[in-house]
Amino acid sequence: MRRPSRRKNQDSPVYEARTRDVLVRVIVSYLPQESLPEEGKWVWAYMVEIENHGTETVSLVTRHWRITDALNRTEAVDGPGVVGEQPILKAREAFRYTSGTSLPTPSGTMSGTYSMVLDSGEQFEAQIPEFSLHLPGAARKAH
Repeated sequence: MRRPSRRKNQDSPVYEARTRDVLVRVIVSYLPQESLPEEGKWVWAYMVEIENHGTETVSLVTRHWRITDALNRTEAVDGPGVVGEQPILKAREAFRYTSGTSLPTPSGTMSGTYSMVLDSGEQFEAQIPEFSLHLPGAARKAH
């Protein structure tokens, strides 16, 4: 996993992981307008971009997320595809989507894998980089 980098003129770090020819990039934003700290609810949006840098078509079949709060409580989320789709990426194609999560603590982390299938039928797990869910101005590190 590469360390997070900064986008020019932006406060949100960019997290990336590459598995074989699949690059997964994540950018996170805290949503104060959706959060209710007085009720123990902090909300983040995250944009994921999946790029196929290979020569063979690849399909995203399932997802597996690990969401960990500041008290080290972990929730697993598994399911088919992402945002109701199972994208098929030809060589040099990318798929982008936005989703979100909430935590009962003001910080945490997310990471996981996408189950991918090549045209040849070979299956592999593409890593989703671990990324920090944090309040603006807070320390940006995985727990």
